[in-house]
Amino acid sequence: MLIARVIGTTVSTIKDEKLAGRKLLIVRQTDERGAPVGKPFVAIDTVDAGVGDLVLTAAGSSARQTNLTRDTPVDAVIMAMIDSLEVEGEVVFRKA
Repeated sequence: MLIARVIGTTVSTIKDEKLAGRKLLIVRQTDERGAPVGKPFVAIDTVDAGVGDLVLTAAGSSARQTNLTRDTPVDAVIMAMIDSLEVEGEVVFRKA
């Protein structure tokens, strides 16, 4: 699992039929304190996340293990929204 922040949305009108009706969000991996690292990527949203949310993502074959993504051609999925992060005893993020 990776921590990521939702930074945008994308729309695709022509896609595999198994992706019909699925929300595609642009996310960027963050470190444990929420600072951006790495390149942005697109993930299927299964938890109704929105721009600015801090989320947990899964990639590769793990992305196809949720009820909504099973047997679907996806490489990344948003599977949880983060309410708070505590690192070494310090709360570094709390959802407003």
